[in-house]
Amino acid sequence: MSENGSIAGIRNVTVVGGGVIGASWAALFLARGLSVTVSDPQPGSDETVRGHIAQAAPALNALGLDTSELTARLAFEPELATAVRAADLVQENGPERLEVKHEMWRTIETNAPAGALFATSTSGIPASEIATVLKDPGRLVVGHPFNPPHLVPLVEVVPGERTSEETVERARAFYAALGKRPQVLRKEVPGFVANRLQSAIFRECVHLVSEGVVTMQELDDIVTSSIGQRWAVAGPFRSFHLGGGEGGLPHFMSHLGIGMERRWADMAQQKVAFDEPTKQLLTEQAEDFGGTIDELAAERDRKQIAVMRALGDSFDSFDSGD
Repeated sequence: MSENGSIAGIRNVTVVGGGVIGASWAALFLARGLSVTVSDPQPGSDETVRGHIAQAAPALNALGLDTSELTARLAFEPELATAVRAADLVQENGPERLEVKHEMWRTIETNAPAGALFATSTSGIPASEIATVLKDPGRLVVGHPFNPPHLVPLVEVVPGERTSEETVERARAFYAALGKRPQVLRKEVPGFVANRLQSAIFRECVHLVSEGVVTMQELDDIVTSSIGQRWAVAGPFRSFHLGGGEGGLPHFMSHLGIGMERRWADMAQQKVAFDEPTKQLLTEQAEDFGGTIDELAAERDRKQIAVMRALGDSFDSFDSGD
């Protein structure tokens, strides 16, 4: 936090949508010292958001942030037009329906300050499609977090066809100063990058379980004790570059690429879907994770924080400013 109480020129944030993603964003913004107004028309959304923020507090504290007065700068305003009038940043987390986002962004653009940064957390709708209703489409950029935003570092910054370079850089600079790991994508693609990767991997996970090769729990153990650990420190391309030995990635492709291509071809022939037998199998096996959702989430967060600390992604030595 800089001396004037802002991060990269952002002091007041309006979070549109008080669901899990919006509340998680709100928790992080508050923990970084920003003032946050949450706008959600659903009755009782304020209590829901407060509950999510309280659940996020231990993780934020473990990452080095002061959470003693986490909600002191938190406000609620159900009327969207009123909620955005003093915003430096609008982080929208509404339903993944284009017509709903169009309606929200018309209201936001009409009522927000002319210099406000516009970001949508959409998990797959391109900014180019959302921005068609804006008078100035250059103001809008995708700022897609990985769930939960208060914990996982990645933010995919995805400009639309008419997003200005200034908007992209403002968003990148803000998320970086916030302590996130922003990655600007070079072109729009459905689902962006992280969701496409996990969709591709999860497709094979579902196939292996539905075919009876492994159970869900066994597959999770395989991932967390192999590629999950490896990719957390090196990523897939660097891992395969190292897997090629002295010859690096070119040697890997020449000597092991043929086998990988055969597996790709085999996978392409497989039909994978959430049909009724598959859903029933996965539902039954999901009962064997050994805890409630809250208990499993808390365990996940503890382990995630341990990984982040090992990788130097905590906030305790982090300093930001304008």
